[in-house]
Amino acid sequence: MSQIEQRLRALGLSLPPPAQPPPGIVLPFQFVRFVGRRALISGHGPQSPNGWFTEPLGKVGREVTIEQGYEAARLTALSMLGSLQRALGDLDRIAAWTRVFGMVNSAPGFNRQPNVINGFSDLILEVFGPDIGAHSRSAVGMAELPFNIPVEIEGEVELFPDGA
Repeated sequence: MSQIEQRLRALGLSLPPPAQPPPGIVLPFQFVRFVGRRALISGHGPQSPNGWFTEPLGKVGREVTIEQGYEAARLTALSMLGSLQRALGDLDRIAAWTRVFGMVNSAPGFNRQPNVINGFSDLILEVFGPDIGAHSRSAVGMAELPFNIPVEIEGEVELFPDGA
């Protein structure tokens, strides 16, 4: 078992299965795309253990509290790690988290998007540590997100060279 898998297990965390889009929705893209030693990670949302989007749904600052948004961002990190695990075979291949773009489905006037996306950043730093887990980040508000999810996050990681 890899070091990252051991850390996840020690924290009582598990990775969800592949995302299940709503009926009739086709997702014609790759969740993880490799370009050289970079892995570009498509936008992910919070998943429940069965692969569906988890609740609560809606806008942070209206239907969703900041605390619930923070938890949704943590679940989004696990969703992203699940996709990376399936694509890489081993999360220990990640040399560095380079950038994260966090989007929050925000009610009018809500301006605490960084507090919400901290759920993602805190989990990545907890799992990967301050060296590999450190990343640049944006946290922005959106008028709408797909399927009314409260958070969508995309990112990029750098991989160790083959054989490293």
